[in-house]
Amino acid sequence: MTLAFRRWSRPTVRAGGTLRTAAGVLAIDSVEAVDVRTVPDADVRAAGYAARVDLLGDLRPEGQLYRIAFHVAGKDPRESLRENDTVGPSDIAALDARLDALDRAAPWTRAVLAMIAERDGRTAAEMAERLGVEKLALKREIRQLKELGLTESLAVGYRLSPRGHAFVKGSRRGS
Repeated sequence: MTLAFRRWSRPTVRAGGTLRTAAGVLAIDSVEAVDVRTVPDADVRAAGYAARVDLLGDLRPEGQLYRIAFHVAGKDPRESLRENDTVGPSDIAALDARLDALDRAAPWTRAVLAMIAERDGRTAAEMAERLGVEKLALKREIRQLKELGLTESLAVGYRLSPRGHAFVKGSRRGS
């Protein structure tokens, strides 16, 4: 696929930007407002639809229709980061400093890492209940651990990445 169509009140991507997806990093080539009646059949097929009716069935009913052209720019850089289990003292110090910064408002990072280390598949709901916090807020926070290459999302729940295991094992700060 090289095209996508979305209805938005305003675009959430811009030409020249990138978007991380399960398929890798997508480079956004163009974003343009279009009228569904003027979308060529070739564009409908390039977006992965057999027919215009299929495309229309997938779109939300409200908002301006946008045509997004993109190409795969490469793999998600977090994949190689999280697979790197060679975490030296300087890496651990840098991660500890980053976790301290994330914990500035309220400590949560090391407790979350410890809970995930206890069992693969630990859900945000379980951890939020144990920590006494709101689940959606915790999910946003866990994404920050994912950005550091420490965790991975599963179909249900989370697990530590190889980098996360190496960090937890090597950090003297504990949880």
